[in-house]
Amino acid sequence: MKSYHGLIEKLSKTSKIDKGGLALSLVSFVRVANHDYISVKRGIKESLDLINFNFSRNVNKIVIKPNMCYYYHPSTGEVTDPWFVSVLIDVLRDNFGENSDIYVVESDASAMKCKYAFKMLGYDRMARDKNVKLINLTETKSKIVDITVNNVKFEFHVPELFYKADLVVNVPKIKYMSYVKITCALKNMFGCNAFPRKYIYHKALDEAIVGINKLIRTNLVMVDGLIVSGRHTKRLGLVMASEDPVTADTAAAKLMGLNPRSVRHITLAFEEGLGNMNYLPVGEISYFEENFPRWNLKDKLWKTISSVYLKVLPEG
Repeated sequence: MKSYHGLIEKLSKTSKIDKGGLALSLVSFVRVANHDYISVKRGIKESLDLINFNFSRNVNKIVIKPNMCYYYHPSTGEVTDPWFVSVLIDVLRDNFGENSDIYVVESDASAMKCKYAFKMLGYDRMARDKNVKLINLTETKSKIVDITVNNVKFEFHVPELFYKADLVVNVPKIKYMSYVKITCALKNMFGCNAFPRKYIYHKALDEAIVGINKLIRTNLVMVDGLIVSGRHTKRLGLVMASEDPVTADTAAAKLMGLNPRSVRHITLAFEEGLGNMNYLPVGEISYFEENFPRWNLKDKLWKTISSVYLKVLPEG
């Protein structure tokens, strides 16, 4: 792995720097050539070092939110691999202590039930092996909270677990998505809304994504890019980290060949003060820019047509 520690040592020991009066957030790109335990653990640790992640803070309760959007096998690149999460758990315990309470969470959705997804994706076995708590947020205590984003009013069910968490770790996938163009850190937190019938938010999904991120703040984004789903599924070997979810999504959009300002929930999140669209990439970004399986113009056109069709199709 190519090291950028020399560069980082010249920067202030923070995940944000000031360059000529312009605030920049750090986002790291680390290449993991071999998908074995030692290599992935080293990649995760290096990605955190590159963004100057502070392990000296007092952390007892850690909430980890992977992407478990449906009953896909992790080899498809559509869902966060429980094995990646297990390695991340080891890194967190190595640095925060073995006694940290760790919760891995997801909530029921319109087309996905956690009781099936946990088993089919392998999260129930991972939780037992790592002695962490696997939580279906839909079945926990929540507070009903009203919030308005861009003049759109929402009611969210915010799990009380997040009010007690010392560290919220967002572990998304990078994917193209109809309606909102991409899903990464910001969209992944949409699953923290404990209300299961999430389709009711789809008519204003960009605003809904920003709304839940205003209520539940991400402290660390750790992207599982070992396998990605783009124009085709690819073993990319990417570990990407940032303490800023807006930065993570901005960088992900560029990696995918999209203008981040064309992704509405990213610009809305920036306007709402949830993070920074100005960032400094550290690590092997050029490799991933060259090798991410980007959609071509034909793919984008077909997805646009499909999205428009779905929006005008009357609801049954």
